[in-house]
Amino acid sequence: MKSRVERLVEQGEGVSLDFKQCITSAAKIAKTMVSFANTEGGTLLIGVKDNGRICGVRSEDELHMLHMAADFYSKPVVPFQVETEEVNGKTVLMAHVPKGPDRPYSAKGEDDKFWVYVRVYDNSILASKTTVDFMRQERSGRSVKLKMGGLEEQILKFAAESGKITLKQICQKFNVGRRRTSRVLVDLMRLDLLRSHTFEKEEYFTPVGH
Repeated sequence: MKSRVERLVEQGEGVSLDFKQCITSAAKIAKTMVSFANTEGGTLLIGVKDNGRICGVRSEDELHMLHMAADFYSKPVVPFQVETEEVNGKTVLMAHVPKGPDRPYSAKGEDDKFWVYVRVYDNSILASKTTVDFMRQERSGRSVKLKMGGLEEQILKFAAESGKITLKQICQKFNVGRRRTSRVLVDLMRLDLLRSHTFEKEEYFTPVGH
């Protein structure tokens, strides 16, 4: 019977799963943990190579690095739980990071600034300003009302006709500034009328149901 680690390895890396042979930098692992917390949560398998080969780790060292990443290289502190599993005599750590209640989370970069990351496919990428604003508004609990007949309705119609739209396209089509457009997009996302996506570092928006 296969272990949980072996079953996870078979799934391959993706939005909610990442393999690490070992942790060489608390700052780098913080970036992955933050991206999981900002998206839908995920699991880090530590002691597994990129090709899925189980190599094992010394759990105490890796656990210390995980806590360093979550406590000192992330803001706010990223919640996580760790399990260990022996696979053919080798120790693998499973670090489970839930979708965080205090989004957006940010990780400390090489410039000593904190940056927000999200998970896209099997990569952790910088979040767009629109996405960061969305998470902040969501956390604030501010109520949102749709202004029928206004820019909001025009954007929804444009999205339905086009299938997917970018912030730049909206600004050009309706001759509005990026700041106002971004605020409206955040409101439409909070009302679950638009979804944000990222492909090859470009953000675009689609109407819900497309």
